[in-house]
Amino acid sequence: MKKISILVPCYNESENIIQMSDALTRMAESELCGYDYEIVFIDNHSSDGTREIVEDVCKKDKRIKAIFNCRNFGQFNSPYYGMLQVTGDCVIVICADFQDPVELVPVFVREWEKGYKIVCGIKKASKENKIMRLLRTCYYKIIKKMSSTKQIEHFTGFGLYDRDFIEVLRSLHDPLPFLRGIVAELGFNRKEIEYTQQKRRAGKTHNNLYSLYDAAMLSFTSYTKAGLRIATFAGILVGIASFAVGLIYLILKLIFWDRFPMGMAPVLIGMCFLGAVQLFFIGFLGEYILNINTRVMNRPLVIEERRINFDDE
Repeated sequence: MKKISILVPCYNESENIIQMSDALTRMAESELCGYDYEIVFIDNHSSDGTREIVEDVCKKDKRIKAIFNCRNFGQFNSPYYGMLQVTGDCVIVICADFQDPVELVPVFVREWEKGYKIVCGIKKASKENKIMRLLRTCYYKIIKKMSSTKQIEHFTGFGLYDRDFIEVLRSLHDPLPFLRGIVAELGFNRKEIEYTQQKRRAGKTHNNLYSLYDAAMLSFTSYTKAGLRIATFAGILVGIASFAVGLIYLILKLIFWDRFPMGMAPVLIGMCFLGAVQLFFIGFLGEYILNINTRVMNRPLVIEERRINFDDE
């Protein structure tokens, strides 16, 4: 009998854990009755009582398991690490906030049985804030244009991953994984399923401007060379423009020596402009260096505090 693992990353989701575990259990018992299954919660060091609720759920059902991280290791490392710990023939990653529809899990499994190694959930529409939706769309368009690997638009990681793909992930030893890019890069046979993302059922979103910026920079520095190329070309263009402006000023000053006051304004404006350009691209270059530095240090994805119901493995 094939085994299906359902991985639920969570962080401060105390209001959703019981409902999610019940929904997944009901779905597995009714829709996946021909399969063995496990439900694994990986908690990224919650501070709102989520852990205690997960422990109670695990005590009631041994097929529900838990991994507790010793601290918050970020929104990418924790789910990625969880995918490497499950024991099923495939793993389905679904968020605990019900924005990813539970009813799509059997659909993913049916497509997996047809031979697809990866089944991706693609947000064709979303009930999230319209401004955030617009910003995400712009981001996906930009990264898709700039990346040498064809990125998947509106894919957040919600989907099914075959054991063969998981073993490849295990061999990567990537301390800074960006799953969305890896799925697009490795080229496994995949199926895309569209869905409408619902509003969070309870609790508050943990994404903010900084976390979204962090995700954007990780994808840019991991899958594009365009940023460095833009810096090079911008430097050349600004240099040419500066030389041309300087030459024009020199000619005009020589021709109209007593009637063409230079003044300090052009000098100050030029200095501020060039300083801003330099600072911007130094910061951009720093993002690449930070990415390289993290990978060179090769620190572990996650350090576990403890796990529950894995004793029989």
